[in-house]
Amino acid sequence: MTQQIEIEFKNVLTKRQYEQLLEAFSIKNEQIIRQVNHYFDTKENDLKQIHSALRIRVVEDSIEFTLKEKASKHQHLETTDYLTSEEADRMLAGEGVPPYSVNERLALFNIPVGELHCYGSLTTDRVEIPYKGGLLVFDHSFYLHCDDYEVEYETHDEAVGKEIFSEFLAHHAIEPQPAQKKIVRFMMALNNQKG
Repeated sequence: MTQQIEIEFKNVLTKRQYEQLLEAFSIKNEQIIRQVNHYFDTKENDLKQIHSALRIRVVEDSIEFTLKEKASKHQHLETTDYLTSEEADRMLAGEGVPPYSVNERLALFNIPVGELHCYGSLTTDRVEIPYKGGLLVFDHSFYLHCDDYEVEYETHDEAVGKEIFSEFLAHHAIEPQPAQKKIVRFMMALNNQKG
């Protein structure tokens, strides 16, 4: 189990801006890592109601099970357990949550873990680059019938990170346009599809 405060800034990109950043940072194809996020909640959206998100993320041979709890505008408390493929498969089939730290956190909020189900998946091609004491991330995500692009900056200091990210956007002539979290964008697309 790991637990950490995540501080990140996100901005929407156009496809052209995304491609220009890949070029500006000389990104090679082998630096682009594919990850798949599977999102969970109850039918009553118990997690959404407490401004939290639950996902299984598969990256190459690693499977992370993460609960993200909103702490402030740019901060989240992340609790992560590592799963075997068998445990992940059981969760995806709706057969319960492994008895690890994430399950303990869910119990604190009285989330009915037996009612959790996977309501969708989102795939991201991600590039991560160390940048000015933090981590710069270029993402191309695709889900349902959507494609979107964003840049993130993960930092350990919110004030410093905000300044670095603002300078980065200005330097690359990218209009500040904060991006919603992936799970929010996914849910908006899902609701539009249902509607």
